[in-house]
Amino acid sequence: MVCRARSLFAAVTVASAVALGGGVAQADPAVTVPGPSDVPLPGAATDLPGADDPSCVPSPQHPNPVVLVHGTWSNARATWSTLAPELQAQGYCVFALNYGQPALLEPDNLLRLWGGADIRDSAKQLATFVDAVRERTGAAKVDIVGHSQGGTMARQYLKFEGGADLLDPARNKVDKLVTLGATNHGTTYDEKQLLGKLAELVGFPVQDAAAVAVGPSAVQQMVGSPFLEVLNAGGDTMPGITYTVVASHNDTVSTPPENTFLAPGPGATVSNEWVQDGCPGAAVDHMGLTSEPAAASLVLEGLDPSFVADRPASCSTGE
Repeated sequence: MVCRARSLFAAVTVASAVALGGGVAQADPAVTVPGPSDVPLPGAATDLPGADDPSCVPSPQHPNPVVLVHGTWSNARATWSTLAPELQAQGYCVFALNYGQPALLEPDNLLRLWGGADIRDSAKQLATFVDAVRERTGAAKVDIVGHSQGGTMARQYLKFEGGADLLDPARNKVDKLVTLGATNHGTTYDEKQLLGKLAELVGFPVQDAAAVAVGPSAVQQMVGSPFLEVLNAGGDTMPGITYTVVASHNDTVSTPPENTFLAPGPGATVSNEWVQDGCPGAAVDHMGLTSEPAAASLVLEGLDPSFVADRPASCSTGE
């Protein structure tokens, strides 16, 4: 019975995994006494083309730098290699971080996977990164694009770590949040969460084992988790934030896909978008939300309502 439970746990882990990648590239040690603009931002993904250009100055057309936030068990380079250069080509200052890898001596996330740490701790990392981007660029606010956990974690940052000011939205540090397949209301991991619960019933501590091996974030994103109950208590949104929430019918990681959609609260604007609404028949899976043209168009529109894409030309079947 224990062997069967272990197999069930393995199935849950594999099915919910997103593409894995490497760590943060180190700064060039040959640089002599770098000035403030040459020092990599804390957690910056310095190996991602199109992002983290220390000389980038936001333009009047795009005054808000864009911060890209990857998902669970992934990293910035694996997630944003298509979208970061595209945003840069559109004239945005783009910044991306790697987050959620605990210190060597911490008891969880033994595999040291990016995005595996407690989402509450990762939101603190995002807060530090956003403040550094604002200081570097002189921008009052940033826009955030978050994939999977990245969208959910960004909401944790908005609500609990200073990204938004409930009493004075004019002081918000974020203007727009675009989420792609975010686990905003939890995921069943394509119904494999049920297998994990069955394994618990026969005595295998799935959630504890998962936290030790790959970190607590996967469990925190399950439907009905205490973390999500706290995050969503009192409403999905924060005043003064414009939300664009993108989902795909083909998503088999953030499931059911409609769980990602948000309900607008006072002072917030929400656009819940299916990729297939603009591109019927487009086959866009969970990771495809970060690279397929149909999804990229929605990101660009979410960041700049004046952006007009040639939808028929931008649609892809994903094959």
